[in-house]
Amino acid sequence: MQPDSRPTVAVVSGSYGAGHDAVARELATRVLGTGVHVIEHDIAGLLACRAGQILRWAYFRQLETFPATWRATYTRLDADNRASRTGRSLLTLLGARAVREVSRADLVISTHPFASQVLGSARAGGQLDAPVVTYLTDASVHRFWVSAGIDLHLAIHEVAAAQVRALGAPVVVVNPVVPSVAGPAIHGDWSPPWPADRPVALIVGGSHGIGQLEHTATDVLSTGLMTPVVACGHNDRLLRRLAKLPGAIALGWRSDLRALMANADCVIQNAGGMSSLEALAVKTPTLTYRPIPGHGLTNALGLDQAGLVPYVEDVPQLTAALSEALTGGRCRGLPDLADDCLATITDLLPGGRSLGPVAAA
Repeated sequence: MQPDSRPTVAVVSGSYGAGHDAVARELATRVLGTGVHVIEHDIAGLLACRAGQILRWAYFRQLETFPATWRATYTRLDADNRASRTGRSLLTLLGARAVREVSRADLVISTHPFASQVLGSARAGGQLDAPVVTYLTDASVHRFWVSAGIDLHLAIHEVAAAQVRALGAPVVVVNPVVPSVAGPAIHGDWSPPWPADRPVALIVGGSHGIGQLEHTATDVLSTGLMTPVVACGHNDRLLRRLAKLPGAIALGWRSDLRALMANADCVIQNAGGMSSLEALAVKTPTLTYRPIPGHGLTNALGLDQAGLVPYVEDVPQLTAALSEALTGGRCRGLPDLADDCLATITDLLPGGRSLGPVAAA
């Protein structure tokens, strides 16, 4: 039997938000479609001393209970100071297992900053031979996203790319990677969970329903233009509170979010991650309102500056944006002006090896 000479690609995500995992799964699917081996890992489960799980619990707890402290934490760690350098060094010390797990791969793709720090440091120090690529799932770039050992950073627009260059790292702009799942909207037996006689603003806050979603629903009601439908995700407490808000519709965890977005008149998001790209993919008018602190705000500014998703800052602006959405405005769709992600990373495989025919985006 001939030895299997197909290259192996490792995809390392971080379960600190559904967007990182969604991109990782989609990349893995596309790479697998080219006929190579794919291994997938979650950096949260690979850090020593259960540090990954502890950090995940603390992150969500902080966002839900003390959001102002997350803004301070995010800002402090984004600076070139002792706290930031110490944090990145600790990740490197805790990440030895992650390096071992991907050591036999021919190419490594990271979709989370913790993974990028661990793998980039190993690459720079000679402990990892395989090229490492970081796919930036955020629309803005925190210092933890960038590591000197990373061979290439992939940004979804030029604003984020410029932020990577300012940190002295290599970067290219690629078309955004959005899961190409055909949702229930294409089936005749699917119908939206709201009345058909009134326009709807779908309010999303990620899989954990984080942020000021209740206040956003109240503000939408005050405009008198649309019915607020809030996707609460796994946030049962938010679901119970919103069930008592007259005029609003609260939804629990849904597996058909893409269909909900496609059938809404407007999507209001607060994090600037995968939800905003999924809404653009189905060409529904999308805006950012009441962004979560830290990366939510910087992503809002990045998407607005890139001309993809407008950042709405108060009720008068919200009223104007919803009015515009009702007339079919702000329906830009996903950008399609850059290279395909898979075509870009193919060239990084060592020894002239190829991923084979590039999978369709």
